[in-house]
Amino acid sequence: MSENIRVMIPEDEVDARINELGRIITEETKGDELHLICVLKGGAFFMCELAKRINKKVTLDFMSVSSYGAGTSSSGVVKIVKDLDEPLEGKDVLIVEDIIDSGRSLAYLVEILKSRNPGRLRICTLLDKPDRRVIPVNVDYVGFKIPDEFVVGYGLDYAQWYRNLPYIGVVEGVE
Repeated sequence: MSENIRVMIPEDEVDARINELGRIITEETKGDELHLICVLKGGAFFMCELAKRINKKVTLDFMSVSSYGAGTSSSGVVKIVKDLDEPLEGKDVLIVEDIIDSGRSLAYLVEILKSRNPGRLRICTLLDKPDRRVIPVNVDYVGFKIPDEFVVGYGLDYAQWYRNLPYIGVVEGVE
């Protein structure tokens, strides 16, 4: 790979913000248990770090919803690639996303999950790109609002590469 990657958010800032989000979520969620739903694949890095910082019992489940394919922009077609393993009935649920841009995938996912009757449904994202929003979504917890640049690292990828970077970076020369 010959792409150049510019650091947008260094590792220490990402770590500090996840600590803060864990503290806020612990304080603001009622009850002793919280069910986290990771939106794969990118959300896995963030959810694991966030779960370690939430001071209550957490359960984890995974779902994959896609609107990208192999490209760098949303196709507009949303599909479930992997569904949940556990029912949501009555649970306090937190959807954990790596990034929200167009809002298509998340809006679709929220409607599906609401129909499964969770006790409460909230959303947490590491990154928010409000300039790319096509469908409005109400996000409860945001790590960082970022400009409209193609980012990688901390679970985010470019053609499956760079998920393992410990920081958020911008791939230069990609459109």
